[in-house]
Parts: sequence; C-alpha cells; structure tokens
Amino acid sequence: MKLSINNKTYDVDAEGDTPLLWVIRDNLGLTGTKYGCGLAQCGACSVMVDGVVTRSCVTPIDSVEGQEITTIEAIENDPVGKRVVEKWVEHQVPQCGYCQSGQVMAATALLKEIENPTQDDVDAAMVNLCRCGTYNAIHAALKDLSGNEGDAS
Repeated sequence: MKLSINNKTYDVDAEGDTPLLWVIRDNLGLTGTKYGCGLAQCGACSVMVDGVVTRSCVTPIDSVEGQEITTIEAIENDPVGKRVVEKWVEHQVPQCGYCQSGQVMAATALLKEIENPTQDDVDAAMVNLCRCGTYNAIHAALKDLSGNEGDAS
C-alpha cells in the first residue's frame, strides 16, 4: 500500500486495518506523533489528513490511502503551521511537551479552516488533553494568532 506522508510517498507493508499511528512511528520512524490513549480521546496522536485533524491511533491505513497525511515533522513547511510553532515557542506553551505535537496539529487545522477563530471556535477545536494543564498558554498563543484581541482568550 502506498501512503503519502509529508509530501513523500511510502510503500508500506502492513495490513489495511493497521492504525496509521503505528505505521508512522514503527514502520517509518517518524516519532513526533505520540501514542496517548489509543481510544481517540486525548489527541496526542493527531495528524492532518487532507487538512483535517485526525486521530491516527484509530485510523486504519486503508482509509487514508490516496490522501495527503501531514505529521508534526512537516508542520513548519506549512506557513500556518510555522506561525503556530513560532507562537507556541513565544508563549512557552509546552511543559513536558508530550501532547504538544497533537496540540499544534489541532491549532494549525483550526487556523487553516478559520483564519480568525472566535473563542467558541477555539473551544470546539482545541479538545486535546494536556496533563500539564497548559491550556492558558495554548489559548494565549491562539489569541495572538487569531488577531481577535478580545475574543480567543
């Protein structure tokens, strides 16, 4: 099976029902995408599939064949992703950092869909879990990115 990941085509030798996360990490060695819960609840495994944030731990590879998959390793190649990473650094968002690849993917997908998200948009999109509780810093970075001074706080 051929998968397009980070603008590169990989010939993957795995069963079609293999979760995308394991192919990304184990077969391809792209370890920025993390395993968190395995139930699509926490978001640590978030990647983008054709621009849509997707939980890779429950996504079988046969469902994404022919689509463009983006992982954290390539997020800075996207102008929006690059801005998100810059603001994450500026606002010192990560503490332990484990969930942050998924958080950055979710924020990038949000900003690619809605250039100036409202607080409601942010609340709806940013549902990934952070055990360190960096939510205030995440919201500050998104407020800065959104340009909505009184809104996405």
